Amino acid sequence: MSETITAGAERRTISLSLNGSPTQVEVYPWITALDLLREQLDLVGTKKGCDHGQCGACTVLVDGQRVNACLTLAVMLDGRELTTIEGLATGDELHPMQRAFVKHDAFQCGYCTPGQICSAVGLANEGRVGDTADIRERMSGNLCRCGAYSNILAAIEEALPESEQAVRP
Repeated sequence: MSETITAGAERRTISLSLNGSPTQVEVYPWITALDLLREQLDLVGTKKGCDHGQCGACTVLVDGQRVNACLTLAVMLDGRELTTIEGLATGDELHPMQRAFVKHDAFQCGYCTPGQICSAVGLANEGRVGDTADIRERMSGNLCRCGAYSNILAAIEEALPESEQAVRP
């Protein structure tokens, strides 16, 4: 970052739970969660697509709710729980949604896949899914340039019951 831009700027220390681990990091007030993840924390699973909140490639979970990391300032994460695609699996055991995406070949180039999966997990956390049309509507903020939508939908439909049960004891 340019010394001219940062001259006199104060960094802020934020504390958060990052993929289940307590984390403290210093950030400038204007740094987005996406840039924090990719540039400071080297968690590059979350993708930078449009950088305007229109494609969903940067979708992560904050306190279990899906958000666009490109539109979320890092300072807003102070005291929160942030889960990225890297934090969904437990060791070598994939999250049910990740397993379903692999099973249904719900990706082609794979660029949108982390955001699609995080969004689908957030959808399960919301617990308000009705039918297939409802899933399509609620996932409409996540774009796939390759057009793997039918496989993405099949994966979500399969994994949704197990993912919802994981949220509610």
